[in-house]
Amino acid sequence: MKITSAEFVMSNSDVAKCPKGKLPEYAFIGRSNVGKSSLINMLMQRKNLAKTSGRPGKTQLINHFLINKAWHLVDLPGYGYARVSKSSKKVFQKFITQYFQKRQQLVLAFVLVDCRHEPQKVDLEFLQWMGENQIPFSIIFTKADKLKPGAIKRNIEAYEQKLLETWEETPQHFITSASDYTGREELLGYIGSLNDEMNAL
Repeated sequence: MKITSAEFVMSNSDVAKCPKGKLPEYAFIGRSNVGKSSLINMLMQRKNLAKTSGRPGKTQLINHFLINKAWHLVDLPGYGYARVSKSSKKVFQKFITQYFQKRQQLVLAFVLVDCRHEPQKVDLEFLQWMGENQIPFSIIFTKADKLKPGAIKRNIEAYEQKLLETWEETPQHFITSASDYTGREELLGYIGSLNDEMNAL
């Protein structure tokens, strides 16, 4: 898929105020320091489409971007570590939950996981919640440029083994790097194929 346009639409904390209409949506979410904004900017080939920051927890609203006038990319607040008050964290965790449970336009969520680490409790708990709530998702392993291929493979297999303790099969996954564009074609191609399937219905 070639990206011909990517434009900011709106930010809000109320799912009811998200864009109307039937355009398909793909949500990106991950732990607060997983490199989500950098990945989104890499996918869209825009330097500052999603705001990057050295301070984790920068994204605190539901952010909609219109891509190719045909689908929405949704940038969601991170879960886990963020330098915000407990009350603020509760507020945006509530609207994250509401987004996933109520947003009918959502086709798929991409859950971002830092490939440099062994399975993290906060990631496993969120993946489990997604599964229990029957929300379709794929996993994106980020920061692949920081590790050798063998180490990446070991860490991904460790995640799969953890998930298989309670799941029949593991979700599809992608390996990416915002620095060297690893995984960009595969991810955009996958989104394109899902859009094509829906258009054919």
